[in-house]
Amino acid sequence: MKRKKIAFAVLAVLIILIAVSIAVKLLNREPEPEYVFTYAENQSDGYPTSMGAYRFAELVKERTDGRIRIVVYTSAKLGREAEVLEQMQYGGVDFARVSLSQLAEFYPELNVLQMPYLYDDAEHMWTVLEGDIGDHFLNAIKEIDLCGLSWYESGARNFYTSGRPVKTLKDLEGLRIRVQQSDLMVDMINALGARAVPLSYEEVYSALELGTIDGAENNWPSYEDTDHYKVAKYYCEDEHTRVPEMQLCSLHTWNLLSEEDRRIILECAEESSEYEREMWKERVERSRETALANGVEVTTLSAEETERIRTLMQPIYEKYCGEYMDILNKIMRD
Repeated sequence: MKRKKIAFAVLAVLIILIAVSIAVKLLNREPEPEYVFTYAENQSDGYPTSMGAYRFAELVKERTDGRIRIVVYTSAKLGREAEVLEQMQYGGVDFARVSLSQLAEFYPELNVLQMPYLYDDAEHMWTVLEGDIGDHFLNAIKEIDLCGLSWYESGARNFYTSGRPVKTLKDLEGLRIRVQQSDLMVDMINALGARAVPLSYEEVYSALELGTIDGAENNWPSYEDTDHYKVAKYYCEDEHTRVPEMQLCSLHTWNLLSEEDRRIILECAEESSEYEREMWKERVERSRETALANGVEVTTLSAEETERIRTLMQPIYEKYCGEYMDILNKIMRD
């Protein structure tokens, strides 16, 4: 009889402990979200734009008490940027960060924001993006079923060469420079007196090593991350292009949201933009330091050389922005 009482008491204690454990789990369990959205990012997890995407998702979850959750897919798991944009137009992907070089294929007026030698420096670009012109484009892409949320940083692209440093325009003459598969970039290089060589990104290192090209162009993080600094020791900070990037939402998804949720999304997008810019700045500094520590020689162009180059760019501006020269001229005056 005594053993039965002890067994019963032990069982009762176990039942109570299980009940308490279940109650604690239920109390701590996050509520089911009202929306679960997808976010496409083509860079890897540690890249500044990916870090910005994760920050955005975290802020949205926090500000909506878990009602809206955004699942970030990095490393192009949802497709390349052009494919993602197509999916977004019918709501197949909800959010993304894309380069203007891709977005301009869908909305050509955006070309005015990525013309070569357009901006004096990063501050000039951000003055434009955070002003009336930037706001105009964030709203304008609703015409193609997308909604602009905020701008992201992608740095400045610069020339790097293997045989000799570039200090003046004349130093570029005759050099074979690798470029992306882009008519704009080919025209720019040829206008500078060099010879554009369209080549896939994966082939650049071996082409530099073998001498089939004399140089290439990219930002500091890409130059360092790909080890190009090992085979092209001369880096010219001419900042010939700054291609902004946009964080955006499918208009289909945007139309599902209440006005309050839209306000929260926009606030979080702007905060994530500021965070991404800081991450980018830190990444550039680390990459630059690594390259310099490995013997890279850095040069810059004088203000006079830059003005000479801008004169050479006029036919390119007119070719690619003929209908939008008023906006381009306004940018250059600001």
